[in-house]
Amino acid sequence: MANATLTAEIRERAGKGAARAVRRAGMVPGVIYGAKQEPVMFQIDPRPLVKLLHKPGFFSHVLTIDVAGTSYDVLPRDVQFDKVTDEPIHVDLLRFAKDHKLTVEVPVRFINEEKSPGLKRGGVLNIVRHDVELNCDPKAIPEELVFDLSGFEVGDSIHISATTLPKGAEPTITDRDFTVATIAAPSSLKSEDNAAGDEEDATEE
Repeated sequence: MANATLTAEIRERAGKGAARAVRRAGMVPGVIYGAKQEPVMFQIDPRPLVKLLHKPGFFSHVLTIDVAGTSYDVLPRDVQFDKVTDEPIHVDLLRFAKDHKLTVEVPVRFINEEKSPGLKRGGVLNIVRHDVELNCDPKAIPEELVFDLSGFEVGDSIHISATTLPKGAEPTITDRDFTVATIAAPSSLKSEDNAAGDEEDATEE
């Protein structure tokens, strides 16, 4: 998702009662916090917000929000939803210093499944991590992490080193080349292996 811009209005009053009044007026209350600055309370039209929420990567992409003529680069941190209507009822946005690294979860995607000998034999792609947590420069947050499955056999593991990270991004886990997915044996192959093992046991007896 490319950087998006939202437009909001200043929210004059804080508190639950004020927030309810904002929602009754058809708006969503929110707050911008962080970077050791005073919070900025705002209210926003829910329609552009919902449109962005339906796009992948909402919580891992920097947004620009214009509040009464002042622009802020922010990272979405939390959205609260109505338990009945599932509509957004509050949004928290993190403001950050330009030289500050952000911790985000980035989705993974696998390509060339048809070029994996293990999958062609009936193996199963077992995804260990659907998202990977990264420390990133604000302008180095990737849309996704792509893993090429070409050449992987049954029993192989796909590690984080199998993808290319943009400059300025690194995993929060740095002490090992952790597993993102494995190619598991198909049930039929497992059954054959078990049968072969039983035959060997019977022969030994």
